[in-house]
Amino acid sequence: MKPTVYVETSIFGYLAMRTSGLLRIAANQQITRDWWDNHRERYELFVSRFVVDECSAGDPVAAQERLVFLAGIPLLQMSDAVNDLSKTFLARVPLPKKASVDTLHIATAATNSVEFLLTWNCKHIANPVLRKHIERICREAGYDPPIICTPPEIMELYDEF
Repeated sequence: MKPTVYVETSIFGYLAMRTSGLLRIAANQQITRDWWDNHRERYELFVSRFVVDECSAGDPVAAQERLVFLAGIPLLQMSDAVNDLSKTFLARVPLPKKASVDTLHIATAATNSVEFLLTWNCKHIANPVLRKHIERICREAGYDPPIICTPPEIMELYDEF
């Protein structure tokens, strides 16, 4: 059985955007494309309606370019547990209110027992300071927390096993 991965919106943003002139962003884009082209088949991928909604927003042409990558990726089940866990994150993790969709991504992955949450959102999701709070809250609520990681981290994890 393949490991499961919740693919958060920022991954699709990096896949669809034009190559950046900023070195760090261009490098992240290339790493993301490498993972997508050469590593994603090793995993069972999932998204949520939150990912679909975020990828659908904004410029219609850019939205269509993002949505192409979602084709065939199953949507995870939504439940009251997702909203409850998200509210707990917002109440107990030092996050701004604008991060509410970010907590929904984490809660969706946790309540659906997804092993990894893949993201480039290092401010509100893959933040090392916040991870310990997120993991504790997941465990207290009875869920195994997803391993929150970026594309280079998940590629390193896989290569070690």
